[in-house]
Amino acid sequence: MTVEPNTKPIPEEFQDIAPYNDVQFKEKLKQLVTEPGFEHAVRYVMPDVDYPKFVDDLMKVSTQDQFQRYVMGRFLELLERNTTDGISIDGLENCDVPGASFTFITNHRDIVLDASFLNLNFIRRDMPITQVAIGNNLLIYDWITDLVKINRSFIVKRDVKMVAALEAAKQLSAYIHYTIGTLHESVWIAQREGRAKDSNDLTQESLIKMLSLAGGGSVKANIMRCNLCPVSISYEYDPNDYLKAREFLLKLRDPHFKKSQRDDLFSMETGILKYKGRVMFRVAKCINPELEKFTSDNRQEVIREACRLIDNAIHAGYEIYQCNYIAYDELHDTKEFADHYTAADVEKFSAYINQQLDKVDLTDITPDERDYMRRMMLTMYANPLKNKLQVTCASS
Repeated sequence: MTVEPNTKPIPEEFQDIAPYNDVQFKEKLKQLVTEPGFEHAVRYVMPDVDYPKFVDDLMKVSTQDQFQRYVMGRFLELLERNTTDGISIDGLENCDVPGASFTFITNHRDIVLDASFLNLNFIRRDMPITQVAIGNNLLIYDWITDLVKINRSFIVKRDVKMVAALEAAKQLSAYIHYTIGTLHESVWIAQREGRAKDSNDLTQESLIKMLSLAGGGSVKANIMRCNLCPVSISYEYDPNDYLKAREFLLKLRDPHFKKSQRDDLFSMETGILKYKGRVMFRVAKCINPELEKFTSDNRQEVIREACRLIDNAIHAGYEIYQCNYIAYDELHDTKEFADHYTAADVEKFSAYINQQLDKVDLTDITPDERDYMRRMMLTMYANPLKNKLQVTCASS
């Protein structure tokens, strides 16, 4: 599709969080390619790259849309070939509506790739690409900030003090409403801050409260103006599963344990570059018609209903793989889903779990601690099935 260059000035109240427009794009791109950190990252991901030629090709790109479609799109296709067994999407008819803009709200499986792979699906079908919410905790270098804002990401301010947090939430809410209602562009946002370590995906009420702050109407009207469209993301294998198990163990040893920036960077690298198996996106219908039926005017009840509708749609949309059935049966000591896998599947998955646990780089892991990490990894793979079953049973 042909997208006109975005030369609209960014309103002053959004300049510190909004993506760059196409007037700023070329200048920021010229600066970016001279950054040693950016060059290192490119060479890390593409070891055989001819970097000077890569830069020459990059400088021929004149708009963000071209950058996303022809630079990032090709990079994501490379990742798909090298780290997955294919990326699929269902339910596009629910969002392929001419002139409509949505807030795509998804479960959070990967720090970087959730929105990127969703946009790859849109690129392949010549559909508009979304703007992307990204936490400022990941922007540890100025060049990373430039890269994400060139790539049409907007900034979510995290770890700010109480009064500043309310102002940041109001600013973010106003920007999302501005993007949907004035720019007529879609956005992506995760249903919670940070990934659910145990894959028990639940929407944070604070996120929906944030969306309700702007719009000028009732809480329900403001939420509906965001056109929330839930999307389920299902990875067959989570490259970060052993890192999550490691974190569970460290928190068991020390309840005050907190990850470092290095941990976050390593999680990003692992999520991007390591094997994921099959990947499925499933787009549900916008929640507006169902939320419209909700008659309560109580602010908290409206927010909880919006969360319930999002969670049910995401849980119902999971793609369930053999590993999910195996993990559920082993965790619950049952053979309930034995017809969904073979003995060879069990052996393969057990070997995978042990292989991942062997990567945990902690000293003096006791047999009980390894067993604990194994149970937590099984829980990660069992929870999508558990949640899908609960939604299915409730609706039948």
